[in-house]
Amino acid sequence: MVDIATLGAFAVAAVASLFMAWAIGAGSSGSTPFAPAVGANAISVMRAGFLVGLLGFSGAVLQGANVSEAVGTELIGGVTLSSTAATLALLIAAVLVATGIFTGYPIATAFTVTGAVIGTGLAMGGDPAWAKYTEIASLWVLTPFVGGSIAYTVARALRADAISEEHLVIVLAAIVGAIVANIEFAILGSDTGGASVAQVAGTALPGPAVAGTAVATLVIATIWAGAIAFDLGKGTERGERHFLLVLGGLVAFSAGGSQVGLAIGPLIPLSNTLELPLLAMLVGGGFGLLLGSWTGAPRMIKAISQDYSSLGPRRSIAALIPSFIIAQAAVFFGIPVSFNEIIVSAIIGSGYAAAGAGGGVSARKMGLTVLAWIGSLAGSITVGYVGYTAVDALVL
Repeated sequence: MVDIATLGAFAVAAVASLFMAWAIGAGSSGSTPFAPAVGANAISVMRAGFLVGLLGFSGAVLQGANVSEAVGTELIGGVTLSSTAATLALLIAAVLVATGIFTGYPIATAFTVTGAVIGTGLAMGGDPAWAKYTEIASLWVLTPFVGGSIAYTVARALRADAISEEHLVIVLAAIVGAIVANIEFAILGSDTGGASVAQVAGTALPGPAVAGTAVATLVIATIWAGAIAFDLGKGTERGERHFLLVLGGLVAFSAGGSQVGLAIGPLIPLSNTLELPLLAMLVGGGFGLLLGSWTGAPRMIKAISQDYSSLGPRRSIAALIPSFIIAQAAVFFGIPVSFNEIIVSAIIGSGYAAAGAGGGVSARKMGLTVLAWIGSLAGSITVGYVGYTAVDALVL
């Protein structure tokens, strides 16, 4: 039977978790996906906020398990986060994120939550999970280079004369369609793991499963390319705006899947004690994202869409494609990732293509942002470790 203290700790942690989910939904993961489309006048601010909330909720429920379990169980070895540690980690992360919101400093949610969980876990006597840290650090370090490089390449190609803009957009649509065809969803798989649309469709075809998946992927990619080609035939600008809407929806969905784990991950050990199913946790976290998107994102969308309007549709497309790819990679490998880092690096990459060296981006501002990201991680680890040690000493 569950004791009152555990229920009380879970209630406090759940409130902190809900705030984290709200802040994530109101912040970059809720406001950024449709900002380019709003800047291009493809959709209104209120409709964008409404859609990003629904898509973020869907992504959280359908794809949030990997990152949630990684944050809750894979960041520390040898121990399981206690109710006190989980509650403290979420409270520390929530306070730091709230401080960033109200002071204007770019506190990275992924770095803050990851650091708080590591700090409290180490204070409990846990062992560093070096293999997982290597995976996380690799993605965090590679994100600016990979995201920026892809955005730069796409933006340059869209500006080049060697291939028509319309044909390149069709090729990009086919690539995005192929990726979507191979995204794994829990509801399509078995108890041992998820499955993609291409895998499910491929099983209905004769021959080896791998060949069937490849054929299904090619068919789906062709359908995507054909749909965009048909739309571009009615006007290049119109087709690009609609493609921006599609990309915004995919990025919003991916953001839900990759970011919900930051809000509910520390609760996983507690939820196991209370025998709460992971699906219920994902629904709760997704609901927090939805609330944040509906109440806080429209104002943010309106603000940053002005910056995106200066990018134009081509640079916006170039920025959103790597954002979608990296977010899905993070979901697949179960790695907590900063959505702000993904978006910023992609925008800088597309900016270099248009403006040459520097891309019109302030080196000082970028330096301060990177320092804030590093400070978010180091500070949360320190506060988590010291905070848990102090609370544990007071209890004893």
